[in-house]
Amino acid sequence: MSVLVEQLTKKYDHQTAVDTISFEAQPGKIVGFLGPNGAGKSTTMKMLTGYIPPSSGSASVCGFNIVSQSLDVRKQIGYLPEHNPLYLEMYVKESLAFSADLHKIQNINKRIAEVIELTGLGREQHKKISQLSKGYRQRVGLAQAILHDPKVLILDEPTSGLDPNQLVEIRSLIKEIGREKTVILSTHIMQEVEAICDRVIIINKGKIVANDDTSNLKMLTSGSKIYLFEFDKEVLNDQLLTVEGVIGAELITGNNYKVTATEDIRGRIFEFAKANDLALLSSRQEENSLEDIFRSLTK
Repeated sequence: MSVLVEQLTKKYDHQTAVDTISFEAQPGKIVGFLGPNGAGKSTTMKMLTGYIPPSSGSASVCGFNIVSQSLDVRKQIGYLPEHNPLYLEMYVKESLAFSADLHKIQNINKRIAEVIELTGLGREQHKKISQLSKGYRQRVGLAQAILHDPKVLILDEPTSGLDPNQLVEIRSLIKEIGREKTVILSTHIMQEVEAICDRVIIINKGKIVANDDTSNLKMLTSGSKIYLFEFDKEVLNDQLLTVEGVIGAELITGNNYKVTATEDIRGRIFEFAKANDLALLSSRQEENSLEDIFRSLTK
Protein backbone atom coordinates (compact mmCIF):
# COMPACT_ATOMS: atom_id res chain seq x y z
CA MET A 1 0.00 0.00 0.00
CA SER A 2 1.60 3.30 -1.09
CA VAL A 3 -0.51 5.65 1.06
CA LEU A 4 -2.44 4.62 4.16
CA VAL A 5 -4.36 7.19 6.21
CA GLU A 6 -6.00 6.24 9.52
CA GLN A 7 -8.14 8.60 11.62
CA LEU A 8 -6.06 11.60 10.52
CA THR A 9 -7.07 14.88 12.19
CA LYS A 10 -5.87 18.47 12.07
CA LYS A 11 -7.16 21.16 14.42
CA TYR A 12 -6.43 24.88 14.54
CA ASP A 13 -7.50 26.13 17.97
CA HIS A 14 -11.25 25.43 18.01
CA GLN A 15 -11.52 24.74 14.28
CA THR A 16 -11.22 21.19 12.95
CA ALA A 17 -9.86 21.39 9.40
CA VAL A 18 -9.55 17.61 8.90
CA ASP A 19 -11.72 15.33 11.02
CA THR A 20 -10.64 11.69 11.57
CA ILE A 21 -10.38 10.72 7.91
CA SER A 22 -9.19 7.32 6.68
CA PHE A 23 -8.40 6.17 3.15
CA GLU A 24 -5.77 4.36 1.09
CA ALA A 25 -4.18 4.83 -2.33
CA GLN A 26 -2.57 2.05 -4.33
CA PRO A 27 0.19 1.92 -6.97
CA GLY A 28 -0.93 2.38 -10.56
CA LYS A 29 -4.07 4.25 -9.51
CA ILE A 30 -5.02 7.91 -9.86
CA VAL A 31 -7.13 9.12 -6.94
CA GLY A 32 -9.18 12.29 -7.32
CA PHE A 33 -9.40 14.19 -4.01
CA LEU A 34 -12.43 16.46 -4.27
CA GLY A 35 -14.16 18.95 -2.05
CA PRO A 36 -15.40 22.55 -1.90
CA ASN A 37 -13.07 25.34 -0.84
CA GLY A 38 -12.11 24.97 2.81
CA ALA A 39 -13.08 21.29 2.93
CA GLY A 40 -9.63 20.13 4.06
CA LYS A 41 -8.03 18.96 0.80
CA SER A 42 -4.87 21.05 0.88
CA THR A 43 -4.49 20.53 4.64
CA THR A 44 -4.54 16.76 4.11
CA MET A 45 -1.97 17.01 1.35
CA LYS A 46 0.29 19.18 3.49
CA MET A 47 0.14 16.62 6.29
CA LEU A 48 0.97 13.75 3.92
CA THR A 49 3.95 15.62 2.52
CA GLY A 50 5.33 16.62 5.93
CA TYR A 51 4.67 20.35 5.66
CA ILE A 52 2.44 20.40 8.72
CA PRO A 53 2.01 17.82 11.53
CA PRO A 54 -1.34 16.17 12.26
CA SER A 55 -3.12 16.79 15.56
CA SER A 56 -3.95 13.10 15.90
CA GLY A 57 -4.29 9.91 13.89
CA SER A 58 -1.62 8.48 11.61
CA ALA A 59 -0.58 8.12 7.99
CA SER A 60 2.18 6.31 6.17
CA VAL A 61 3.69 6.64 2.72
CA CYS A 62 5.37 3.52 1.32
CA GLY A 63 5.51 2.17 4.88
CA PHE A 64 7.11 5.29 6.41
CA ASN A 65 5.27 7.22 9.13
CA ILE A 66 4.64 10.86 8.18
CA VAL A 67 5.66 12.11 11.65
CA SER A 68 8.43 9.86 12.94
CA GLN A 69 9.96 9.20 9.50
CA SER A 70 9.23 12.49 7.78
CA LEU A 71 12.49 12.65 5.77
CA ASP A 72 11.98 9.14 4.44
CA VAL A 73 8.41 10.07 3.46
CA ARG A 74 9.61 13.10 1.50
CA LYS A 75 12.01 10.94 -0.49
CA GLN A 76 9.04 8.86 -1.66
CA ILE A 77 6.85 11.82 -2.65
CA GLY A 78 6.75 14.19 -5.58
CA TYR A 79 4.65 17.23 -4.66
CA LEU A 80 3.19 19.93 -6.88
CA PRO A 81 1.44 22.55 -4.68
CA GLU A 82 -1.50 24.59 -5.90
CA HIS A 83 0.73 27.63 -6.40
CA ASN A 84 3.60 26.22 -8.43
CA PRO A 85 6.82 27.47 -6.73
CA LEU A 86 9.32 28.12 -9.52
CA TYR A 87 12.41 30.30 -9.76
CA LEU A 88 11.32 32.37 -12.75
CA GLU A 89 14.77 33.76 -13.53
CA MET A 90 16.26 30.29 -13.87
CA TYR A 91 16.41 28.45 -17.17
CA VAL A 92 14.42 25.21 -17.39
CA LYS A 93 17.46 22.91 -17.42
CA GLU A 94 19.15 25.02 -14.76
CA SER A 95 16.13 24.72 -12.48
CA LEU A 96 15.94 20.95 -12.95
CA ALA A 97 19.68 20.62 -12.28
CA PHE A 98 19.25 22.61 -9.08
CA SER A 99 16.43 20.31 -7.93
CA ALA A 100 18.38 17.21 -8.93
CA ASP A 101 21.35 18.38 -6.85
CA LEU A 102 19.08 18.86 -3.82
CA HIS A 103 17.86 15.28 -4.23
CA LYS A 104 21.47 14.08 -4.66
CA ILE A 105 20.51 12.33 -7.90
CA GLN A 106 23.25 10.32 -9.57
CA ASN A 107 23.94 10.91 -13.28
CA ILE A 108 22.05 14.20 -13.24
CA ASN A 109 22.26 14.99 -16.97
CA LYS A 110 20.80 11.63 -17.98
CA ARG A 111 17.90 11.93 -15.55
CA ILE A 112 17.13 15.52 -16.61
CA ALA A 113 17.05 14.43 -20.25
CA GLU A 114 14.61 11.61 -19.38
CA VAL A 115 12.29 13.93 -17.48
CA ILE A 116 12.38 16.61 -20.18
CA GLU A 117 11.34 14.03 -22.77
CA LEU A 118 8.58 12.62 -20.54
CA THR A 119 7.08 16.04 -19.81
CA GLY A 120 7.43 17.38 -23.36
CA LEU A 121 9.76 20.22 -22.42
CA GLY A 122 12.27 19.55 -25.21
CA ARG A 123 11.60 22.70 -27.24
CA GLU A 124 11.47 24.88 -24.11
CA GLN A 125 14.41 23.49 -22.16
CA HIS A 126 16.77 26.37 -23.00
CA LYS A 127 14.31 29.13 -22.10
CA LYS A 128 13.92 31.04 -18.86
CA ILE A 129 10.92 29.85 -16.87
CA SER A 130 9.56 33.42 -16.91
CA GLN A 131 9.26 33.13 -20.72
CA LEU A 132 7.05 30.03 -20.56
CA SER A 133 3.27 29.85 -20.80
CA LYS A 134 1.37 28.65 -17.75
CA GLY A 135 0.96 25.22 -19.34
CA TYR A 136 4.70 24.81 -19.74
CA ARG A 137 5.34 26.15 -16.25
CA GLN A 138 3.06 23.37 -14.97
CA ARG A 139 5.18 20.92 -16.96
CA VAL A 140 8.29 22.25 -15.25
CA GLY A 141 6.59 21.80 -11.87
CA LEU A 142 5.66 18.23 -12.77
CA ALA A 143 9.19 17.60 -14.03
CA GLN A 144 10.60 18.74 -10.70
CA ALA A 145 8.07 16.60 -8.83
CA ILE A 146 9.04 13.40 -10.66
CA LEU A 147 12.74 14.14 -11.04
CA HIS A 148 13.81 11.89 -8.15
CA ASP A 149 11.52 9.10 -9.41
CA PRO A 150 9.14 9.12 -6.41
CA LYS A 151 6.66 6.31 -5.88
CA VAL A 152 3.87 8.72 -4.89
CA LEU A 153 2.84 11.90 -6.69
CA ILE A 154 0.64 14.46 -4.92
CA LEU A 155 -0.79 17.21 -7.13
CA ASP A 156 -2.84 20.11 -5.75
CA GLU A 157 -4.97 21.70 -8.50
CA PRO A 158 -2.46 20.80 -11.25
CA THR A 159 -4.56 22.16 -14.14
CA SER A 160 -5.89 25.36 -12.56
CA GLY A 161 -5.93 28.23 -15.05
CA LEU A 162 -4.93 26.21 -18.12
CA ASP A 163 -6.56 26.65 -21.53
CA PRO A 164 -8.40 23.68 -23.15
CA ASN A 165 -5.37 22.55 -25.16
CA GLN A 166 -3.09 22.72 -22.14
CA LEU A 167 -5.69 20.81 -20.09
CA VAL A 168 -5.63 17.90 -22.53
CA GLU A 169 -1.83 17.82 -22.57
CA ILE A 170 -1.40 17.90 -18.79
CA ARG A 171 -4.14 15.32 -18.25
CA SER A 172 -2.46 13.01 -20.74
CA LEU A 173 0.85 13.46 -18.94
CA ILE A 174 -0.68 12.70 -15.54
CA LYS A 175 -2.35 9.55 -16.93
CA GLU A 176 0.98 8.38 -18.34
CA ILE A 177 2.73 8.95 -15.01
CA GLY A 178 -0.16 7.31 -13.13
CA ARG A 179 0.40 3.95 -14.83
CA GLU A 180 3.41 3.29 -12.64
CA LYS A 181 2.99 5.55 -9.63
CA THR A 182 0.40 6.31 -6.99
CA VAL A 183 -1.16 9.67 -7.87
CA ILE A 184 -3.40 11.76 -5.60
CA LEU A 185 -4.71 14.92 -7.23
CA SER A 186 -6.95 17.65 -5.94
CA THR A 187 -9.22 19.42 -8.41
CA HIS A 188 -12.54 21.24 -8.80
CA ILE A 189 -12.94 20.17 -12.43
CA MET A 190 -15.36 17.26 -12.66
CA GLN A 191 -14.50 16.52 -16.29
CA GLU A 192 -10.91 16.09 -15.23
CA VAL A 193 -11.88 13.50 -12.64
CA GLU A 194 -13.99 11.57 -15.13
CA ALA A 195 -11.18 11.71 -17.70
CA ILE A 196 -8.25 10.48 -15.62
CA CYS A 197 -9.20 9.25 -12.13
CA ASP A 198 -9.71 5.61 -11.18
CA ARG A 199 -11.03 6.42 -7.72
CA VAL A 200 -12.71 9.42 -6.12
CA ILE A 201 -12.59 10.64 -2.54
CA ILE A 202 -14.93 13.52 -1.64
CA ILE A 203 -14.25 15.49 1.53
CA ASN A 204 -16.65 18.03 3.03
CA LYS A 205 -16.18 20.07 6.21
CA GLY A 206 -13.16 17.94 7.09
CA LYS A 207 -14.92 14.58 6.76
CA ILE A 208 -14.87 12.04 3.93
CA VAL A 209 -18.39 11.72 2.51
CA ALA A 210 -17.60 9.41 -0.43
CA ASN A 211 -14.78 7.03 -1.31
CA ASP A 212 -15.28 4.69 -4.26
CA ASP A 213 -14.31 3.83 -7.83
CA THR A 214 -15.38 6.51 -10.29
CA SER A 215 -17.86 4.22 -12.07
CA ASN A 216 -19.47 3.08 -8.80
CA LEU A 217 -19.74 6.61 -7.46
CA LYS A 218 -21.70 7.73 -10.50
CA MET A 219 -24.36 5.15 -9.70
CA LEU A 220 -25.15 6.87 -6.41
CA THR A 221 -28.49 8.61 -6.37
CA SER A 222 -29.68 11.63 -4.47
CA GLY A 223 -33.13 10.22 -3.76
CA SER A 224 -34.41 10.16 -7.36
CA LYS A 225 -33.83 8.29 -10.61
CA ILE A 226 -33.76 9.76 -14.10
CA TYR A 227 -34.95 7.84 -17.17
CA LEU A 228 -35.03 8.60 -20.88
CA PHE A 229 -37.99 7.11 -22.79
CA GLU A 230 -38.77 7.29 -26.50
CA PHE A 231 -42.29 6.62 -27.76
CA ASP A 232 -43.58 6.30 -31.32
CA LYS A 233 -45.82 9.36 -30.92
CA GLU A 234 -46.36 12.38 -28.68
CA VAL A 235 -47.33 11.95 -25.02
CA LEU A 236 -48.54 14.72 -22.75
CA ASN A 237 -46.36 15.38 -19.71
CA ASP A 238 -49.46 15.28 -17.52
CA GLN A 239 -50.15 11.75 -18.75
CA LEU A 240 -46.71 10.57 -17.66
CA LEU A 241 -47.23 12.18 -14.25
CA THR A 242 -50.15 9.80 -13.66
CA VAL A 243 -47.73 6.84 -13.52
CA GLU A 244 -47.05 5.86 -9.91
CA GLY A 245 -43.58 6.98 -8.80
CA VAL A 246 -43.15 9.67 -11.48
CA ILE A 247 -42.42 13.10 -10.00
CA GLY A 248 -41.36 14.97 -13.14
CA ALA A 249 -41.59 14.67 -16.92
CA GLU A 250 -40.36 16.84 -19.77
CA LEU A 251 -40.20 16.60 -23.55
CA ILE A 252 -36.60 16.74 -24.75
CA THR A 253 -36.88 16.40 -28.52
CA GLY A 254 -39.15 14.57 -30.94
CA ASN A 255 -40.95 11.96 -28.84
CA ASN A 256 -38.11 11.60 -26.31
CA TYR A 257 -38.98 12.29 -22.68
CA LYS A 258 -36.88 12.77 -19.57
CA VAL A 259 -38.73 11.32 -16.58
CA THR A 260 -37.75 11.73 -12.93
CA ALA A 261 -39.01 9.12 -10.48
CA THR A 262 -38.66 8.06 -6.88
CA GLU A 263 -38.11 4.41 -7.83
CA ASP A 264 -37.66 2.06 -10.78
CA ILE A 265 -40.67 2.74 -13.02
CA ARG A 266 -39.62 1.01 -16.24
CA GLY A 267 -42.18 -1.79 -15.85
CA ARG A 268 -44.95 0.72 -15.18
CA ILE A 269 -43.99 2.81 -18.20
CA PHE A 270 -44.19 -0.32 -20.35
CA GLU A 271 -47.71 -0.97 -19.04
CA PHE A 272 -48.56 2.72 -19.51
CA ALA A 273 -47.48 2.55 -23.16
CA LYS A 274 -49.49 -0.63 -23.72
CA ALA A 275 -52.62 0.86 -22.14
CA ASN A 276 -52.35 4.02 -24.24
CA ASP A 277 -51.65 2.30 -27.56
CA LEU A 278 -48.04 3.54 -27.62
CA ALA A 279 -44.89 1.79 -28.76
CA LEU A 280 -41.98 2.18 -26.34
CA LEU A 281 -39.02 2.47 -28.71
CA SER A 282 -36.24 2.88 -26.16
CA SER A 283 -35.71 3.05 -22.43
CA ARG A 284 -32.60 3.76 -20.39
CA GLN A 285 -31.64 5.03 -16.98
CA GLU A 286 -29.46 8.12 -17.04
CA GLU A 287 -26.27 7.95 -15.02
CA ASN A 288 -25.74 10.64 -12.41
CA SER A 289 -22.89 12.97 -13.30
CA LEU A 290 -20.03 13.40 -10.84
CA GLU A 291 -21.05 17.04 -10.61
CA ASP A 292 -24.54 16.00 -9.43
CA ILE A 293 -23.05 13.60 -6.88
CA PHE A 294 -20.58 16.25 -5.70
CA ARG A 295 -23.32 18.82 -5.18
CA SER A 296 -25.62 16.40 -3.37
CA LEU A 297 -22.85 15.36 -0.95
CA THR A 298 -21.36 18.79 -0.25
CA LYS A 299 -24.26 21.24 -0.40
